[in-house]
Amino acid sequence: MEVTIGVQHLPREVVVETEEAAEAVAAAVKKALPDGVLELTDTRGRRVVIPAQHVGYVEIGTEEPRKVGFGSL
Repeated sequence: MEVTIGVQHLPREVVVETEEAAEAVAAAVKKALPDGVLELTDTRGRRVVIPAQHVGYVEIGTEEPRKVGFGSL
């Protein structure tokens, strides 16, 4: 699943591809926002850590796999 994070004072968004469930990502965001850090692990095992006071927004993608190819089956 793709998670897009808008960070204050950065011209680009941070995009993390993770295998975590949407509920787990949302819980991590809620836990971090009061005064902590937002920490997520991507599909390659890399950890992304962002100070919570600089998070502008978080967009959590769908857990459905993307369709690939042409036409319908």
